[in-house]
Amino acid sequence: MCVMFFIVVAMGAFGEEKDPALCIYCVLLLCVCCFVLFFFIIVDIKPTLISFRINLREFRFAQTMIFAITEINNNHTLLPNISIGYQIFDTCGSVLPSMQAVMGLMNGQEKTLGKTCSGQSSAHFIIGASESSSTIVMLQISGIFQIPVISHFATCACLSNRKEYPSFFRTIPSDYFQSRALAKLVKHFGWTWVGAIRSDNDYGNNGMATFIAAARQEGVCVEYSEAISRTYSSEQVERVVSVISKGSAKVLIAFLAQSEMSIFIEEALKQNLTGLQWVGSESWITASHLANRKYASILMGALGFTIKKTKITGLQEFLYNVHPSQNPQNKLLKEFWESTFDCSLEPDVHDQTKCSGSERLQAINNSFTDVSELRISNNVYKAVYAAAHAMHAMLKCEQQSDVVNSSCRWQDNLNLKKAVEHLQNVNFTLQSGEKVYFDENGDPSATYELVNWQRNEAGDTVFVTVGSYDASLPNGRQFTMKELNITWKSGSSKPQSVCSESCRPGFRQAVIKGRPICCFSCVACAAGEITNSSNSAECSRCPLEFWSNEDHSDCVPKVIEFLSYKETMGTLLSAISVFGACLTLGVLCVFFWFRQTPLVKASNSELSFLLLFSLILCFLCSLTFIGEPTEWSCMLRHTAFGITFALCLSCILAKTITVVMAFNADRPAHTVPQCSAPFQRTSVLGCTLLQVVVCVLWLTISPPFPNKNTAHATERIILECDLGNSIGFWVVLGYIGLLAMLCFIFAFLARKLPDNFNEAKFITFSMLIFCVVWVTFIPAYVSTPGKFTVAVEIFAILASSFSLFFCIFAPKCYILLPF
Repeated sequence: MCVMFFIVVAMGAFGEEKDPALCIYCVLLLCVCCFVLFFFIIVDIKPTLISFRINLREFRFAQTMIFAITEINNNHTLLPNISIGYQIFDTCGSVLPSMQAVMGLMNGQEKTLGKTCSGQSSAHFIIGASESSSTIVMLQISGIFQIPVISHFATCACLSNRKEYPSFFRTIPSDYFQSRALAKLVKHFGWTWVGAIRSDNDYGNNGMATFIAAARQEGVCVEYSEAISRTYSSEQVERVVSVISKGSAKVLIAFLAQSEMSIFIEEALKQNLTGLQWVGSESWITASHLANRKYASILMGALGFTIKKTKITGLQEFLYNVHPSQNPQNKLLKEFWESTFDCSLEPDVHDQTKCSGSERLQAINNSFTDVSELRISNNVYKAVYAAAHAMHAMLKCEQQSDVVNSSCRWQDNLNLKKAVEHLQNVNFTLQSGEKVYFDENGDPSATYELVNWQRNEAGDTVFVTVGSYDASLPNGRQFTMKELNITWKSGSSKPQSVCSESCRPGFRQAVIKGRPICCFSCVACAAGEITNSSNSAECSRCPLEFWSNEDHSDCVPKVIEFLSYKETMGTLLSAISVFGACLTLGVLCVFFWFRQTPLVKASNSELSFLLLFSLILCFLCSLTFIGEPTEWSCMLRHTAFGITFALCLSCILAKTITVVMAFNADRPAHTVPQCSAPFQRTSVLGCTLLQVVVCVLWLTISPPFPNKNTAHATERIILECDLGNSIGFWVVLGYIGLLAMLCFIFAFLARKLPDNFNEAKFITFSMLIFCVVWVTFIPAYVSTPGKFTVAVEIFAILASSFSLFFCIFAPKCYILLPF
């Protein structure tokens, strides 16, 4: 007995007027079919079909249909006074037997192919078949007569094409949804590198194509995709298993029909194909004949989507009552009984135990009697009821009253096109509470359970629901997992199946040339870029005021750099500034103490005191350059520097001019001091006031302001004082340079005066140092980055201030103080 089944539901006699065009097409189709069959006979080619004993699971499907028909016939509200009949055909899970069966059905005889086309058939609905390929062949013939076909197990997404299969319906979701659910499942567990095997037929090829496309969208790569068929030789099957065993993927997607799965698992057992995490399709994931101890070492921990299981009240008792005595002529029933109890019903059998007929199915636990996993059987049940409800609606539609009568009037000439329309519109609820309806493609709602193969306390394999998938929900909520422990392959922890190890935060994926996108190398992010998650494709650049940490996993605020009092350089420069100011103040006190001495008087005590005061301010103005720049400190530091140095140099200039004028005047010498005091005050005030005007204009037009400089150094923020209008700064600095040059020139002119007036020599030397310091300051100021720019400016201020102080006042202190 081959794999079955092909069910036909018949409902009384049925006929239509003959259509000549339809008859011609029918005759041509019969000729083609006969030619194919005779070709195999003449050439002596026999299709390779692997023969099995009776498939108990498929036999249960057939008995479930009979049970549903019996229920409906005993139901006085659904199709009252109408009895449903049926015929059962065996397709052997193959194309040719399917073609033979449907051709016999179209001609009204089970095995007649030579009858001429009459346009008559006793079938109003066809339920089947269990495989997509067989269903497609059947539809190509039955579609001519527009007979509604309801499949319980044909899942190929191609069958949803309403243009090609307008009369097809099914009670199992399309593989389009299952394949996408499998892709989301693989992505959920982080398996980005998987292997795949499929049945080499419409079911496997279409389903796997959809899976690979969906997996690619989820970022999952398929290492290999192998095909297997029940017609393959053992060498071909061995090669497929060998490819899988040599692969590096630890997860195997098995989109196989039950027959191919049985062949494949046997070969996998021979080659000891262990260590793989199996992810299966609904065709075999709940097949009880695979869930035995023999295959447990390979398949334990398998995951896969299947339709929801349910309970059908009264079905188990119905199955227990199945007996050959119900129909002694039924060879299928006889074969089932002999196969189940390993006995023979034939009276003249000598080498086998004779069946007594009193055997009890209650004592048997096999795929036929096990109703704990009613999934596909429930699809058969729903298909029968859908056909009954469609017929019920069609018969009631022809009634003249809106009131539902207790009986229906049967009509011989039923329009099957209307049967398709009514089947499309069915919407009812079973006793279990499940709603049955079809969408515009003839498909039911796509809802799945995620089952996991686990062991119970007795050591038997059970299917535990660990999640669900509902395609009707919005994306992101379709796939849900229950808070249950999942059994993985061989009882181990969750396997990792990746082509390349995950890139930790701080690294990005770099595609390896010639390899899939799932195979990559990990490249560290560049400076200023981060990745805060694993397996990032690109590094993200940090915001402007942030920078990457050491491991490039997070953006941290950039280090703000400025010359602070707390750091060594700032402390040292502050100490030198204060020291210089204190030293100058000390000299001021000495000069005040010795103010009546000839030396102090000869040095022009008024200018000397003013010069010492300005030097104190020069030393102290350098402190404004240290610390965090603020709006006020930025305006103060440059203006204070410019004005104090202008005052200092104005005093020196007035002193040197006075000396030169005194020794070069035509008037008597005693007249010079009388005019020198107002001149000195006026010149000092005028020269200083000019610098004040420049600073006021600078502050008014475009004053300096604090600025965060991120352009010079990418890894830190330089907090500096922007000059605003840089012309103002260079005018201030240029004016100081002009005063210094004038001082140098007049001091140089007075260098040959008598020794009593040799102060001009020291002024000349101090101005020389002053000019050298500020000439070297300019390139250093322009080229030095960050806080060192401020340090260079402070150094120039201190160096020039100390040069003036020591060159002008050190010789005088040496004379005044008794060392």
